[in-house]
Amino acid sequence: MAEGRVSLEGKVALITGAVGAIGTASARLLAKRGARIVAVDRPGTDFSLFRSALAGASIVTFEADVTVEEQVAAYVAYAIGSFGGRIDIFFNNAGIEGPVKPIHELSLAELRRVMSVNVEGVFLGLRHVMPVMIAQRSGSIINSSSAVGLAGAPDISAYVASKHAVLGLTRSAALEVAGKGVRVNCINPGPIRSRMIDSLDGSYGTDEAQGAANIPLGRYGLPDEVAGIVGFLASDEASYVTGSHHLIDGGRHARI
Repeated sequence: MAEGRVSLEGKVALITGAVGAIGTASARLLAKRGARIVAVDRPGTDFSLFRSALAGASIVTFEADVTVEEQVAAYVAYAIGSFGGRIDIFFNNAGIEGPVKPIHELSLAELRRVMSVNVEGVFLGLRHVMPVMIAQRSGSIINSSSAVGLAGAPDISAYVASKHAVLGLTRSAALEVAGKGVRVNCINPGPIRSRMIDSLDGSYGTDEAQGAANIPLGRYGLPDEVAGIVGFLASDEASYVTGSHHLIDGGRHARI
């Protein structure tokens, strides 16, 4: 089932936030390249469309709240037990956008909710997956940050702060496991066609045409275009890439 010269044949890929647009596109690409997929999403998730998108692939699914350590430990144990005791690729992808409102209107509870999912969820995934990869002396971890993890943006301060934190966790984790066979990187997507960007556009009262006007390539990105970077970072072609971030934003942040 491996596709092209980038083979992930026999690899085990664990993906959180799997049923979202980027999670599904990435799982589909990794599966096409031969990986076996452990898909994790929040309790109550309907995996039927996800399974249809990956028809013919080797997939198992698991429901877990990434903010609850016992459930994170459970999804990691499930992944280990599903495909021969390994986790070769961890796409630490679960996240939420949170409310769109200025800081002085944002409640502490709203801030904490975003930080819990986007920062604590990423931290707990690292905490439980890293020992597995260190023990097997191999593995690639890809955390999901955002283009606004490198810059500010009005009215989504909780999301911005959380994605800056993901970049910091990525860099620190990469240094901790350097020399132990494990690589840690993050992706920083800009506006990508998905439920999240639809939600943000709706909250801002804008649409894709208005948003794309500020993007040099003139359009929103596609989930498959993000998946391509995930697939590269997951593969041995990225064997000398760690502690890095990868903007996928159509040139938006190339402007000063």
